[in-house]
Amino acid sequence: MPVNVEDWVRQCCEAYEFDIRGVFRRRGTTSWPLTVSSDHELEGALVEGGHILPLPKEPAALANVLEVSIVDFVLSKVEEHEGALGQRGTERGYPDIELSGPLFGGNYHAVDVKIAKRSVNKKGMPTASTQSRITLYTGNTYFRHPQLRWHGNFRPFSEYATHLDILGIYTFAEESPWRVADLELIVQQPWKIASKQRSSTTREYIGAVQNIEALRQGRGEFETAEEFYAYWRKYKFKIGDVVQRQLDKLLLERTSYLAETTDDV
Repeated sequence: MPVNVEDWVRQCCEAYEFDIRGVFRRRGTTSWPLTVSSDHELEGALVEGGHILPLPKEPAALANVLEVSIVDFVLSKVEEHEGALGQRGTERGYPDIELSGPLFGGNYHAVDVKIAKRSVNKKGMPTASTQSRITLYTGNTYFRHPQLRWHGNFRPFSEYATHLDILGIYTFAEESPWRVADLELIVQQPWKIASKQRSSTTREYIGAVQNIEALRQGRGEFETAEEFYAYWRKYKFKIGDVVQRQLDKLLLERTSYLAETTDDV
């Protein structure tokens, strides 16, 4: 029997643990062979031997580490279930994970992973907001033209029965080799956490609300999905030369395909 995809992804995330403890360095002071009886002993021995370097402080680099870890975990859960299929998206494409198969109703479902750092006050204490707006979608490409299959995407945006975001909210821990503290995973439909603001002043990105409790509860600035799509698809996003060339090519291909299909009929 098909499952509720949102509930299934949420249950997966409840079992997730961020267990990346740093970057392994071959050179160190360890005497080999090394004998340990648990993963905790191994971690301690590698740290003591100077084999572990800290994860990067830079937010984008750290976010990439978290995203890869979360995607790997969800795909490992897919492999445990009969009738479930999952594939990893491309680095620049949408989504990060595509779910399909009988377990998910025979439809395609998009799951994107977003990472955000909690903001801190002047005393260095975490606040109730993310430091910056999470990006939900790129507004001037696949979102604006959902019937087209953009480069790097598995299929057109409109072919997904469900769109979900896994939000990873963390507190930056500078003194910790793994840099991440109090990681919380939140699963929401993007429209439910959307704001009416872009997440960048230089890029054509649709932004989420920043209040963390609103993200948990799915209390964005839109009452319905229809209101969200109507607002953002009418938004005056800029279309640069590169995007315009891609769009022209895709529209021409689609027109040619529809013409061939009509001729066949």
